[in-house]
Amino acid sequence: MERNDKDKMKEKIDPSKLPQHIAIIMDGNGRWAKQKGAMRVFGHRNAIKAVRDVTEGSAELGIRYLTLYAFSTENWNRPKAEVDALMELLVDTIKKETPTLLKNNVKLGSIGNIQSLPIKCQAKLQQAIEATQHNTGLNLILALSYSGRWEIINAVKAIAEKVKNGTIADIAMIDSELFSHHLTTEQIPDPELLIRTSGEMRISNFLLWQIAYSEIYITPTLWPDFRREHLYEAIVEYQQRERRFGKTSEQLKSEVDL
Repeated sequence: MERNDKDKMKEKIDPSKLPQHIAIIMDGNGRWAKQKGAMRVFGHRNAIKAVRDVTEGSAELGIRYLTLYAFSTENWNRPKAEVDALMELLVDTIKKETPTLLKNNVKLGSIGNIQSLPIKCQAKLQQAIEATQHNTGLNLILALSYSGRWEIINAVKAIAEKVKNGTIADIAMIDSELFSHHLTTEQIPDPELLIRTSGEMRISNFLLWQIAYSEIYITPTLWPDFRREHLYEAIVEYQQRERRFGKTSEQLKSEVDL
């Protein structure tokens, strides 16, 4: 997409109807590398450009939360050499990108089983989180060693323990709101828009509770090729959809007319 076309797409976005939270399943790194006759880690390295561009594009638009599915619990089952390379890449990237996050007023956060990451990764991640903790712009959340089922099971265990020790006196107190407060995303609004790259039609165990009413946008673009113009396209389509939350179009119209 030429720059002029990119700008035209950006101009189509209604700034009063921006999604507050966008979540992205970053898929296609391996296939991108394979198409170029390279090893999978080559795709992961080039994916950093996509992360940087989409983060900056989201910050410029005024998006409040951007959650990137960087590493799932299932990814631990990949070949050891690839996992080791990914962990090294994670450490190196966080170190290099922290100054850019500070410059762009981006606050870094994470969700997932962070304790399962190598100690070096945990340390660099925590340093970056602490360094950006006072930033007031975009909240960039990395989902690392994350799975929706893992998160839900942990929430159930925490609630069950509170019932057992009497902190929750009556199981009738357990509702959607209480359950949400036991998720790793407790302080984060549910995503209105979920983007998946590479054309795959799967959720891949990502934010299973939180995406109950998310609009889903699938693009055939492989993640290393994804840029802010693709983000703009997804937002434009999102803004054209009618979000009914179980209601009818007529009900929504009557509420607007009141």
